[in-house]
Amino acid sequence: MDHFNYRDGTLHAEEVPLSRIAAELGTPVYVYSAATLRRHFGLFREALDWTDHLVCFAVKSNSNLAVLKLLGDMGAGMDVVSGGEYLRARAAGVPGERIVFSGVGKTLAEMRLAIEGGIRQVNIESEPEMRALSGLATSMGAEVPVAIRVNPDVDAGTHEKIATGRSDNKFGIPIARARDVYAEAAGLPGLRVVGVDVHIGSQLTDLDPYRAAYAKVADLARALRADGHAISRLDLGGGLGIPYRRDNNAPPLPLEYGRVIRETVGDLGCEIEIEPGRNIVGNAGVLLAQVIYLKEGAGRDFLIVDAAMNDLLRPAMYGAHHDIVPLVEPRPGAGLRRVDVVGPICESGDTFQKGAELPVLGAGDLVAFRSAGAYGAVMASEYNSRPLVPEVLVSGDHFAVIRPRPTFEEMLARDSIPEWL
Repeated sequence: MDHFNYRDGTLHAEEVPLSRIAAELGTPVYVYSAATLRRHFGLFREALDWTDHLVCFAVKSNSNLAVLKLLGDMGAGMDVVSGGEYLRARAAGVPGERIVFSGVGKTLAEMRLAIEGGIRQVNIESEPEMRALSGLATSMGAEVPVAIRVNPDVDAGTHEKIATGRSDNKFGIPIARARDVYAEAAGLPGLRVVGVDVHIGSQLTDLDPYRAAYAKVADLARALRADGHAISRLDLGGGLGIPYRRDNNAPPLPLEYGRVIRETVGDLGCEIEIEPGRNIVGNAGVLLAQVIYLKEGAGRDFLIVDAAMNDLLRPAMYGAHHDIVPLVEPRPGAGLRRVDVVGPICESGDTFQKGAELPVLGAGDLVAFRSAGAYGAVMASEYNSRPLVPEVLVSGDHFAVIRPRPTFEEMLARDSIPEWL
């Protein structure tokens, strides 16, 4: 469920006509719904209300400070994968004891930042990282809570570029070696082993891979306790998918996901951490764009919009689909036209949909790319010297710009020409 619906013939975000935002700010522009963010976070919290838990929002999915503050004020923790994301979470008011630091390539500088600023736990991805963290923590006179990320060799059945739990992925320590690695961790100064971490992929639409992975985690946790480790937390990752196509079957609900967690690891008495991102913010955002031209080609027509692959990379990077809808509600029985929806960037990959069946649209018409709240603005660039897309947060009948569009003067000012040129 989201809060983007047609009212009085025009698409709204909550009570705000999206055409009003486009008129005031121009396009392209990202628009987020506060009501949808609150609802989706609440569903995950409800799914785990049977046990001690912390829902840590995956900051990589949407790192805007306003989004982080809204969720943080509801009690969300934050899952960060860089020093920059850590600082964003802290700037949004989230305390260190609710921040989990994940990621395969943490530098010493990033780990120092987390130790100095406060951290709930560091999810260790490799033995070299574990030894480096031990040395750093010892030199700082600190003791860092850690969980070790294990790779369960479970195929999540998702796109190969967002699968993270197979043996050939770069993430985590092979689960077969986990007991030896935990034994080493227990003997290293500056570390306090508190849990097990696992994450098998993103945009999962089937609960069976979770069930398989969590069963392995449960067996490991029992074995580690038998070895003398005080395993009190299980970080079970995130990755639950969303429906990018309105005509497809909906992925499992958070409540169903919560039942799988209870059935597989609920008897261990551990505090549960999960790291949803896409399922909280994906359907809470849209990308607004305006049609520039309708171009008739040889055997196909092109709807050229002012949004591009630098603004929304997922279709070019993953072959991902986003439903595209006009802001003016189509009349019943209105004709459709088959078009390729493309952007203005000088790359053939700057294509959002091929053969899309859309109402007849022309220059100046506005469209919305749905389900664009996750991995949209965070992956944007200034390729072709196009300004980054502004971001807007709607709440009820009002909205605010939460990241402005940079001017060309600001973009140019970041470069410098050496005196010797």
